[in-house]
Amino acid sequence: MCRSCCRTWTKAAEACVLHSEVTDRLEYLQRPDLGRRLDAPSRERLKAMALMQGSVQGGGCDIAVVIADGLSSLAVAQNAVPFLVALGSLLGDGVPTARPVIVQQGRVAIGDEVGELLGARLVLLLIGERPGLSSPDSMGAYLTWAPRVGLTDASRNCVSNIRPAGLPWDEAAAKVHYLITQMQARQLSGVGLKDETVVAAVGKGMPHGNFLIGQS
Repeated sequence: MCRSCCRTWTKAAEACVLHSEVTDRLEYLQRPDLGRRLDAPSRERLKAMALMQGSVQGGGCDIAVVIADGLSSLAVAQNAVPFLVALGSLLGDGVPTARPVIVQQGRVAIGDEVGELLGARLVLLLIGERPGLSSPDSMGAYLTWAPRVGLTDASRNCVSNIRPAGLPWDEAAAKVHYLITQMQARQLSGVGLKDETVVAAVGKGMPHGNFLIGQS
């Protein structure tokens, strides 16, 4: 994933906007299953996008970035771009990256379908979590190696509470960068990385230390 790709992430006009099978907010709360799958028009649009980018014929992209509103659109509106900018500064050049995808009324597992349709080796999904009324701006980052429909939480890793008053963008980016490098090296995610808690020294001025790789 190159820094030019990071700049692309910050341009909403260049993102592909899709929708889950949810029809309204009430249904989103009552039918979590519908929030985990794309609606038919979105699937077709994503397939066309994959073909245009050469993802299918070229073996897919390395990383697909998905942004979903989740339980708090405020969280992704305030945190997604600065977090991606911080992450982009840590990633090297030349990693094939799909055009960013924004999913309305989406849940965590919808990233697996997006990643599968794009032929991505890894999907990074950013979503508004809203764990409590005192922190409605909390964003979570979920990573899955070899994404595909039907995976469970055991296949994902999570870095949560990303926000200025929680886990700052730079620190969250360091943790996500560490997870990405481990997933690429070991070709797995989820419980297989459960005990890998040491953060490598990534990026100038980034703190050293331990963190827990949580599950969604």
